Amino acid sequence: MNFGLCGAPATFQHFVNDIFQNYLDRFLIIYLDDFLVFSRSQSEHENHVRMVLQRLRDHGLYAKLEKCAFDLQEVDFLGYRVSPLGLSMDPAKVSAVLEWRAPTNKKEVQRFLGFANYYRKFIPDFARWSDPITSCIRGKQPFRWTEQAEKGFQQLKKLFTSQPILQHPDPKTPFVVQADASDVAIGAVLLQPVGDHLHPCAFYSRQLTAPERNYTIWEKELLAIKAAFETWRHWLEGAKFPIEVHTDHRNLEHLRTARKLNQRQQRWALFFERFDFQIHYVTPAQTKQADALSRKPEYAAGRRETFESQLLQPENFATLTVGNTKSTPIESTSSTPGPLCAQEIRTSQQADAWAQDQLRQGLHFPFSLKDGLLCYRNHIYIPPGPGREKALCHDCKPAGHFGLFKTMHLILRDFWWPKIRKDVEKYVNTCPVCQRSKTRREKPSGLLHPLPTPSRPWEIISADFITDLPPSLGFTTILVVVNLFTKLAHFIPCDGLPTAKETADLFLQHVFRLHGLPKSLVTDRGSQFTSRFWKALQKLLGIDSRLSSAHHPQTDGQTERTNATLEQYLRCYVNYQQDNWASLLPLSEFAYNNGVQASTKETPFFANYGFHPRFFPSVIETSEVPAAEDWLQELTAVQQLLLQQLDQAKEDYKRHADNHRQPGPEIKVGDRVLLSTRFLPSHRPCRKLDARFIGPYPVVAQLNPVTFKLQLPRSMRIHPVFHRSLLLPADGVRPDADRPAPTPVLVDGEEEFEVQDILDSRFHRRCLQYLIDWVGFGPEERSWEDASTVHAPDLARRFHQAYPAKPRPRTSGREPILERGLEEGDSVMTHGPCSPVPSIVVTDEEENLGFPPFQPELEPLHLQEICLPEVCQTSLEPKSPPFSRRDYYKQQKGAQEASRRSARIAARHSAD
Repeated sequence: MNFGLCGAPATFQHFVNDIFQNYLDRFLIIYLDDFLVFSRSQSEHENHVRMVLQRLRDHGLYAKLEKCAFDLQEVDFLGYRVSPLGLSMDPAKVSAVLEWRAPTNKKEVQRFLGFANYYRKFIPDFARWSDPITSCIRGKQPFRWTEQAEKGFQQLKKLFTSQPILQHPDPKTPFVVQADASDVAIGAVLLQPVGDHLHPCAFYSRQLTAPERNYTIWEKELLAIKAAFETWRHWLEGAKFPIEVHTDHRNLEHLRTARKLNQRQQRWALFFERFDFQIHYVTPAQTKQADALSRKPEYAAGRRETFESQLLQPENFATLTVGNTKSTPIESTSSTPGPLCAQEIRTSQQADAWAQDQLRQGLHFPFSLKDGLLCYRNHIYIPPGPGREKALCHDCKPAGHFGLFKTMHLILRDFWWPKIRKDVEKYVNTCPVCQRSKTRREKPSGLLHPLPTPSRPWEIISADFITDLPPSLGFTTILVVVNLFTKLAHFIPCDGLPTAKETADLFLQHVFRLHGLPKSLVTDRGSQFTSRFWKALQKLLGIDSRLSSAHHPQTDGQTERTNATLEQYLRCYVNYQQDNWASLLPLSEFAYNNGVQASTKETPFFANYGFHPRFFPSVIETSEVPAAEDWLQELTAVQQLLLQQLDQAKEDYKRHADNHRQPGPEIKVGDRVLLSTRFLPSHRPCRKLDARFIGPYPVVAQLNPVTFKLQLPRSMRIHPVFHRSLLLPADGVRPDADRPAPTPVLVDGEEEFEVQDILDSRFHRRCLQYLIDWVGFGPEERSWEDASTVHAPDLARRFHQAYPAKPRPRTSGREPILERGLEEGDSVMTHGPCSPVPSIVVTDEEENLGFPPFQPELEPLHLQEICLPEVCQTSLEPKSPPFSRRDYYKQQKGAQEASRRSARIAARHSAD
């Protein structure tokens, strides 16, 4: 056949395949003009060689003797060295790699990767080290040989010299597949046992495509196994022994039992049905040969450069920060600083004495003058004044309200002034938006302060309810009562959540008749324990009420822990329908009281009665009866020992709890603190995007070292006593927050406050109300106001256009409220944040661990009392009244309606 014909190689290959059809893959392998004869013994090999040579002669083909080699134990074939031990790379090819110079353009990179990719089966983690090299030629970016690429290039050359010998796969031996995945690549190793260890048969690795990088971790790990099965399907499908798959992702062990699979996982599950395999979890150290994770920076160098190129350039930040710090429309954002910004800085530098002194003394390194601006190491000097507040890249939307480190880095790209770190740190720490919005990462504040230890049984008890249980014998709730001295507990079923009177009846039937009256009762702030009936009953019986502070169930930790133990017991014995738990309560109470307590080292039954209940039939009968005096002395000794054990247990609990807490900054009466919104109801659409703290609010009393009473607006309608862990001291006041509160404006002779924005709307008692944000006041001063008093037609119209589904004015029968504004369209109100409001007076007798909750509805007599001018005065914080502006407005509106009603009655009498 003539040389140069493009179809000649394929035609010749087809020709020799037809000639040696019955020899192929039995003892002969042919690739074009390379013939490889293999046999199991010397005599068999000589016979096979004669058969091949005779077949060549019969078809007019002849082998050149100089190019033939006979009786070899290892041979170089198609770039591989084949030996009885397995496959390895051709040493001649390896030496060529060691002399390979670093590429200087994309073509040379492609040439090297094409050569190296041919031997990737010998190199573990090939995708890991080739990824930085591939990133240099990815896309249309200009060629740039990076440091990560050089490191990967040298590592690949090193791996070529230390390449392992791959064993020939044996179908009669079990196969082991080790697979692993990372964010950008997958890899696998096919192994077989040789003696006491596993020897590699093949390596596999590749980079993930762009869609595959969006898979979950579970899917990436499963994709590595699927790719390995596809690559070595000819060995694994129909294997004689079950395939062992080793992975460091434990969740893959439940692949066969997973019930919910997406469409992709369902297709993969059908593919895996073709294989007999078992997945075993192993530690990452045991899968290091398949570990292509490469979590080092060079592994994803290309992705990081792409990400950083999407960030705004420093010039954009200069424009945003030198201008107005409020939100700026995108259309007005320029890519370079305008002359007005530079002129503003230049004017401020000319008026700054320190900058002029530097210019008179002569500029030396590191100072310089560029475009008439004084610079320090190429950073523009910003003199003291409003310019520094504008240069603080913190409040605007592109800056993101980040912390000290990121804000400093952003500012120092363009600006500088002396003591810049101190100023930035003060500005960031006193930012009210950051204080309200950022999540705190430090330990919770407030050390543990245990309740006092009782001196005898049933002196101090605690009570709580377990609610929302499925109906069982007509019951849905459990009342749990625990004695804090002996830990004896009673579990009482209830038909729903009982009222205060029903709770008193339950105590009479199950507690009082057995143990008498307690001295103190510890409970949460449920409606049963804060009602007037319960308080009056406790006062008559001489029981001290100890209520937990708001949203701090740790106060009654003993009962909460007992509830968990009871729920655990019921989970163990309840039936499938969960409707027999009520019948289990007597046995659960016995089991709990007969179990030893870690704090007392005794069972509650023995601590309370002085003997253990009969649990098993007696094996040895005892006839001795101890004297009554001896039994009494023993019981007294037991209770004295309990007292010591409880004190020691509380010290241990406090030491362990304080290891996970911190005292926190000191809070004193008169300080202003922020209140956590963790347990407060939110009226906004998404709690994740809501503020983490609200306030600040003044502290009016400290009830104990970790409990404080705040002065809250009456509109919040929550109990004003909180634990230290829910409070955050307001870190000072920002320089721009020292301005006094704006005074009302005069409109037609009346004082009115300006409205900043309308945030929400609602119907309250068939009256439309708006949530108002006031000009010059913080979020804590926002309030709901009647729409008839809001003279802001433009703001109202804009709000309803943005939120058409929100409650809006009714237009039937009358002119729409939105059209009844002032002629000038001013956003004002007839009253505002500084209107006088009354305060609540709470007596000291109602304080124990906390205060009774605020009563939403007050009697008419009480309403008249709290509206008296004498009670409306507060000496602690006159600028932050506890009552809202709405209550004051209702008071004034009621007085006006009464006056008009009296005038109508007088006019009617005159007409008669």
